Amino acid sequence: MKTQLSKITLASPEDGQDVELFVLEQTRIFGKDYLLAADAPDGDGQAYILKDVSRDGDAEAVYEFVEDDAEMAALSTVFSQMLDDIALV
Repeated sequence: MKTQLSKITLASPEDGQDVELFVLEQTRIFGKDYLLAADAPDGDGQAYILKDVSRDGDAEAVYEFVEDDAEMAALSTVFSQMLDDIALV
């Protein structure tokens, strides 16, 4: 039985258009929440790492794409260990 994946919608950093992503995994590191999300539910799509940049009191979570190379490398390692069957490039 397949698990239903959560979906989120946010603006693409390339063109500002809404992008629907499927949340594959989440983690909390040093008090920050991160998501591993993909544009396809089956793992064949483009994967992204998102950081929660919400402030206390925000009604909804606010996520941004992780673009810092060092942060991306560290988080890729964490998510790879959490999901050993998904290759992150």
